[in-house]
Amino acid sequence: MRRVLAGAEAQPRWMPRWVMTVVSADVDTTAGVAAVWLLWQPKCAWASEHTAVLEWHDEQWQYVGGGSSSPVDDPADEKFDVDVLEIGGGGGTVSLTRRMDATDPLATAPWIGYAEVHLGPDVAHLLVGDRRIDAPEQRKLIVAWMCPPTARRARPVIVALGRDGTELSRIGPHDTLDTHTWAQLGEE
Repeated sequence: MRRVLAGAEAQPRWMPRWVMTVVSADVDTTAGVAAVWLLWQPKCAWASEHTAVLEWHDEQWQYVGGGSSSPVDDPADEKFDVDVLEIGGGGGTVSLTRRMDATDPLATAPWIGYAEVHLGPDVAHLLVGDRRIDAPEQRKLIVAWMCPPTARRARPVIVALGRDGTELSRIGPHDTLDTHTWAQLGEE
């Protein structure tokens, strides 16, 4: 997390990409949450894809959950055929810091969520809630957020912006398709 907070590349220089590849990392410093999307041994038959969810607590980043799977392809190399904006996998966990403070933590603790976002070639920036994120060259990234227990599992509105700052598309908290895709379906 220190590398990402410092604005450095998420992939450690000392870690060969054939051992571990950091696909993307995101830190929301205001909410104190982060997510990291990585692959262990991406070129091997036994490769595994992992997502780690972290929360800032007691002056350090603490792992609070995540998930793993066996990828069909290496997402670090994979080219996605996305016009503008698409949500891939995602998930989340209950906030660790609030879980320990609450009398009924499962009902009252905030939710930390994440989503894998795939971008089209014309997207220069994303707005995730009120945060502005530059689109990476690889056209895929992970985003993290925190939401109240009453809105559990609701991601923030994600807006794709072009190079000139115009809105290209958006996807709401419970939407499965972005506005650009819906417009294309309406024309068919």
